[in-house]
Amino acid sequence: MARCEVCGNDYVMSFEVHAQGAVHVFDSFECAIHRMAPICEHCRVQVVGHGVEADGRWYCSAHCAKAEGVQGLVDRVGSVPIS
Repeated sequence: MARCEVCGNDYVMSFEVHAQGAVHVFDSFECAIHRMAPICEHCRVQVVGHGVEADGRWYCSAHCAKAEGVQGLVDRVGSVPIS
Protein backbone atom coordinates (compact mmCIF):
# COMPACT_ATOMS: atom_id res chain seq x y z
CA MET A 1 0.00 0.00 0.00
CA ALA A 2 1.09 3.56 -0.57
CA ARG A 3 -0.07 6.89 0.87
CA CYS A 4 -1.77 9.43 -1.43
CA GLU A 5 0.27 12.64 -1.57
CA VAL A 6 -2.90 14.78 -1.67
CA CYS A 7 -5.27 13.33 0.93
CA GLY A 8 -2.94 11.04 2.85
CA ASN A 9 -5.11 7.93 2.40
CA ASP A 10 -3.06 4.71 2.68
CA TYR A 11 -4.84 2.68 0.00
CA VAL A 12 -4.23 -0.81 -1.37
CA MET A 13 -5.20 0.33 -4.91
CA SER A 14 -3.10 3.50 -4.99
CA PHE A 15 -1.26 4.23 -8.24
CA GLU A 16 1.79 6.11 -9.45
CA VAL A 17 1.97 8.85 -12.06
CA HIS A 18 5.41 9.40 -13.61
CA ALA A 19 5.73 12.91 -15.06
CA GLN A 20 8.69 15.14 -15.88
CA GLY A 21 11.13 12.99 -13.92
CA ALA A 22 9.01 12.83 -10.75
CA VAL A 23 6.87 10.03 -9.33
CA HIS A 24 3.55 10.92 -7.69
CA VAL A 25 1.30 8.57 -5.68
CA PHE A 26 -2.49 8.97 -5.60
CA ASP A 27 -5.45 7.00 -4.32
CA SER A 28 -7.91 8.40 -6.90
CA PHE A 29 -8.09 10.24 -10.19
CA GLU A 30 -9.69 13.11 -8.28
CA CYS A 31 -6.53 13.58 -6.19
CA ALA A 32 -4.32 13.19 -9.26
CA ILE A 33 -6.26 15.91 -11.10
CA HIS A 34 -6.17 18.18 -8.06
CA ARG A 35 -2.37 17.97 -7.89
CA MET A 36 -1.38 17.63 -11.57
CA ALA A 37 -3.86 19.48 -13.79
CA PRO A 38 -2.76 22.92 -14.97
CA ILE A 39 -5.03 25.86 -14.17
CA CYS A 40 -6.47 28.05 -16.95
CA GLU A 41 -4.78 31.46 -16.88
CA HIS A 42 -8.09 33.17 -17.69
CA CYS A 43 -11.00 31.45 -15.91
CA ARG A 44 -8.93 29.53 -13.32
CA VAL A 45 -10.63 26.15 -14.00
CA GLN A 46 -8.41 23.07 -13.80
CA VAL A 47 -7.61 21.88 -17.33
CA VAL A 48 -8.65 18.22 -17.32
CA GLY A 49 -8.96 17.80 -21.11
CA HIS A 50 -6.49 18.76 -23.81
CA GLY A 51 -6.57 22.51 -23.25
CA VAL A 52 -4.24 24.81 -25.18
CA GLU A 53 -0.80 26.17 -24.37
CA ALA A 54 0.67 29.44 -25.61
CA ASP A 55 4.01 30.88 -24.52
CA GLY A 56 4.18 28.52 -21.53
CA ARG A 57 0.73 29.48 -20.25
CA TRP A 58 -2.21 27.04 -20.12
CA TYR A 59 -5.84 27.73 -21.05
CA CYS A 60 -8.88 25.47 -20.99
CA SER A 61 -9.91 26.65 -24.47
CA ALA A 62 -9.01 28.93 -27.36
CA HIS A 63 -11.79 31.24 -26.12
CA CYS A 64 -9.98 31.82 -22.79
CA ALA A 65 -6.62 32.18 -24.54
CA LYS A 66 -8.10 34.83 -26.85
CA ALA A 67 -9.52 36.69 -23.85
CA GLU A 68 -5.93 36.93 -22.55
CA GLY A 69 -4.66 38.31 -25.87
CA VAL A 70 -3.39 35.11 -27.51
CA GLN A 71 -3.97 35.12 -31.25
CA GLY A 72 -4.19 32.36 -33.84
CA LEU A 73 -5.80 29.59 -31.78
CA VAL A 74 -9.15 28.05 -32.68
CA ASP A 75 -11.32 25.58 -30.78
CA ARG A 76 -12.22 23.65 -33.94
CA VAL A 77 -10.63 23.26 -37.33
CA GLY A 78 -13.51 22.41 -39.67
CA SER A 79 -16.41 20.23 -38.74
CA VAL A 80 -16.61 16.48 -38.62
CA PRO A 81 -20.01 14.93 -39.33
CA ILE A 82 -21.31 12.54 -36.68
CA SER A 83 -22.65 9.31 -38.17
